[in-house]
Amino acid sequence: MGHLINLSGGVVCLCAASQFPEYSQQYVQRLGGAVDELRLVASDFDKSAKTVGMTREEALASMTGNAFQDLRRADMTRTFDRLDRLSTHYEMLKGSTAMQRLTAISRFDDRRIAARAWDDFKPGIPLTFDGLTFAAVGFLTGFAGLFGLGWAAFALRRRIWPEPDIFAEGVDP
Repeated sequence: MGHLINLSGGVVCLCAASQFPEYSQQYVQRLGGAVDELRLVASDFDKSAKTVGMTREEALASMTGNAFQDLRRADMTRTFDRLDRLSTHYEMLKGSTAMQRLTAISRFDDRRIAARAWDDFKPGIPLTFDGLTFAAVGFLTGFAGLFGLGWAAFALRRRIWPEPDIFAEGVDP
């Protein structure tokens, strides 16, 4: 029974670990799409500002006078800040391997992108090197735990029910 539990633990860890490369790839793809869209918004804003002879900062500063303009200025400021943050994350993650993405997990901090990636995520079969590596590590972790429990159970069985010694006195070989 212990072997079955340990093997099950290994298989569960294998399946869970093997999915990280695929999910992280989908997150990075969505991150790239978000950066592209935010760049379009920023570019349109900058183009409008330039048309009237202003910089981005001057255009933002001029958005005052009523509640709508104040709210719109705050929205655009958040948009530019998000663009800067996501662009930095994307540049770091776009060419990285699954192992590098794992070490940079703090870059996966945009809740909207993470939620959308998770909503559309479908577990993949680990046919890539990264997927197989994560699967192998997950499996070996689970298997080693089960093997250790099995070894302990076997040692206990030998102590409780020792095998007969065929070379003992009174036994013909």
